[in-house]
Amino acid sequence: MTRKRRLVLWLLARWGRATRGMTLGVRIAVIDGDGRVLLVRHGYAPGWHLPGGAVDPGETAAEAALRELREETGVIGDEADLRLLGLLYNPAFGGRDHVATFRLTAFRAGPEPAPNREIAERGWFPLDALPADVTAATRRRLDEIAASAPPATRW
Repeated sequence: MTRKRRLVLWLLARWGRATRGMTLGVRIAVIDGDGRVLLVRHGYAPGWHLPGGAVDPGETAAEAALRELREETGVIGDEADLRLLGLLYNPAFGGRDHVATFRLTAFRAGPEPAPNREIAERGWFPLDALPADVTAATRRRLDEIAASAPPATRW
């Protein structure tokens, strides 16, 4: 994806968030039996992130987390295993955004979507050997999961 296209997508996302009321997003930390976490690399933003996205009208945050996980990675989560880790304020998006963060350890692999404009790449990484360009917020959430950092209130 070209730099110009990334900028346009980023601007559209910022405009949408600034012109709406409070927004709610979700992120989901999927940890496998070997202690690896599933991360995604977006086509429009640098770094590795936890899978996630916006909560759609009529959808719970838990439903959105599982939907985004399936759409972005093909992984199908077990709702009974889904655990809410926190609801964090994200001041970067117009001062009205919150992110519900979840943890999941019970899942199965479905068909992996082909790379696209939204998700360019997916990968499983050991919690103690994350990629160098994992985002700061993602690293903070994973540190909280590993109990080496207290829970946060801000994204």
